Amino acid sequence: MSTNLKPWPYPMVESNGDYREEAYLEDHIGGPLYEHQHSMPNLPIPNVNDTLSKFLPTAMPLVESDDEGSTLVAQSECFAEQAKHLQEKLIERRDHFKNSSWLQKWWNQLGYLQVRDPVVVNVSYFFHFSDDETLPNNPQTTTNASIHRGAAMLIAAAEFRKRVITGTLPTEKIGRKEPKTPLCSAAFKYMFNACRVPHRIQDSYRMYDPSLHTHCIVARHGKFYAVDFVDGDTGDALPLEVLEERLKLCVRLAEEENSVGVDLGWLTSNDRDSWADARKKLLDVGGVKMEQALERLESGALLLCLDDEEPVSRKQCGEIFWHGGNSSSHNRWFDKSIQIFCTNNGKAGLLGEHSMIDGMPMIGLADHIVRTSYSDALTRAPMSGSGSDFASANNGVESIFGECSKIIDAKGITRVVADAKQSMTKLITDHELHVQSFQGYGSDQIKKMGYSPDAFVQMAIQLATYRLFQKQAATYESSQARVFLHGRTETTRSVSPASSAFVKRMGLTPSNRGNEAINTEKIGLLQQAVSSHVTYIGQAAKGLGVDRHFFGLSLLSSPNDKQPDLYSHPAFQRSKTWRVSTSHLTHPRFDNWGFGEVVPDGVGIGYAVKKTYCMFNVTARKEHGFTEKLSHLLEEALLEMKELHSGSEQAVNAQQHPQSKL
Repeated sequence: MSTNLKPWPYPMVESNGDYREEAYLEDHIGGPLYEHQHSMPNLPIPNVNDTLSKFLPTAMPLVESDDEGSTLVAQSECFAEQAKHLQEKLIERRDHFKNSSWLQKWWNQLGYLQVRDPVVVNVSYFFHFSDDETLPNNPQTTTNASIHRGAAMLIAAAEFRKRVITGTLPTEKIGRKEPKTPLCSAAFKYMFNACRVPHRIQDSYRMYDPSLHTHCIVARHGKFYAVDFVDGDTGDALPLEVLEERLKLCVRLAEEENSVGVDLGWLTSNDRDSWADARKKLLDVGGVKMEQALERLESGALLLCLDDEEPVSRKQCGEIFWHGGNSSSHNRWFDKSIQIFCTNNGKAGLLGEHSMIDGMPMIGLADHIVRTSYSDALTRAPMSGSGSDFASANNGVESIFGECSKIIDAKGITRVVADAKQSMTKLITDHELHVQSFQGYGSDQIKKMGYSPDAFVQMAIQLATYRLFQKQAATYESSQARVFLHGRTETTRSVSPASSAFVKRMGLTPSNRGNEAINTEKIGLLQQAVSSHVTYIGQAAKGLGVDRHFFGLSLLSSPNDKQPDLYSHPAFQRSKTWRVSTSHLTHPRFDNWGFGEVVPDGVGIGYAVKKTYCMFNVTARKEHGFTEKLSHLLEEALLEMKELHSGSEQAVNAQQHPQSKL
């Protein structure tokens, strides 16, 4: 293929989770995206005593007896000496990883590629985009909104992809003052033309040379099509009208093939070992044709799922974008690094595979998509000339598994697919999602009250989950660590002596409301809790949290070594069993976002703090009945916390405005 895009040294690079092995691609691609990679600081290793001084206050509120508390303190005092040789080994590892992070290989492999649970629900995160009000609304046409919005999203994705693969995308930076701090760009290599691949024990991640591939993948009714969507020479998006015609063709072909063959997408929803075995069986029975088909799918720039659905509510959209529900989960390939969705009525979203890319880099792509309306796409990618080069949509659409369907049916793959479908159906049925769209107030009001919006909402989560579980539970808030080379995340612990004092004073049920003296006391405790949380976030952002440090030390014990006593203490274990897993993302054009819980008896809370309202996506296993209860308790907590600051004003208003007796 003739191309102006710079080819990679190899047509495909297979990663085993060590960022160092693929770092040469950053130099090869070059450009502003990677210009700071060689000057970024390394992830620090905290002093052991500093880690202990941060840890103990987060664990003490979780002890369940005086004896447990005293032994936790005693074992913490012994930890520095018991872990001395582990700290020395960790420093040696840091020196060995001098052009990387001492943590990243462990984190990528043990935290993701070696995890055997299905990636759907357990690993991947979703975004729900706001509606595009510029979509055509012509009742005379049979074209549904998914075609229009899907094509516009492909235009936007192509534009962002070109900036990434050429390195012309500016490095992300943070900070309010100049010079701003650059963030590590390593993750962007794994974004486009990439796919996780299942293996027993540990998966791999394949990245294909983008200069060799002009296609994306389109899924409809569980059938997959390779669709050329960019120009092979320039990498620019094809005209919007051409993409619309090609998407229409995919829909027609899927209708014709709907009863033919099996839906292989189900396989990607299974646990990783079962999917690895199934993939091997596919290759065994399908031979070269199957190998080529899988490579064609894996090498696509991204996957666009055209779902035959018409959701309305945030809950309905959340379920479709999180896992597909029982009606659309076969219309997925959960290993693809990027899946974007369009439903028949134009609802849209994204699902990110988490192994090598955290959510923050993916937000850049999502931001470009949501800021590119249909009318923008029509202007930026018009049909040039007569369009004769694209006269037939058939030229750019190819059924990926079409030639393999008969082989698959004849060789018993149907049973394997049925088993995967059954497992996925159970996974979906076992989980529930609830959305709390709290319209009472948002960041504007929280700032007027004098608080950090994120820390204030974290305290609302603490109060709500305290009332849900009847006690505080270990709480994880994800904090970005990309100010360091190959950094990913650190844990901000929301449990503290200050948050414990606040929730206990607020009580398991609302009480003493309207008592000015008690309200003043509660406000003081809330201020201390918020301040404590802000301090911890600042430390975590500097790579000075406790959890990654403890994790690294724990992995360096030799088989004959005795682990420090602290690691087996029940309160230590309880303090890192994340019954409450949270993450904050506020974007003006996201309607919702979320992810699954991380422990079986826990909850997952993705939230946004908009100017005038707050959004919470709550997930959990259905057996516990947590999601609806917690949704209510979040509303209750936020209203009660606001009332602390306006109780006297409300009392005056109530006297001035009598209420109806009805």
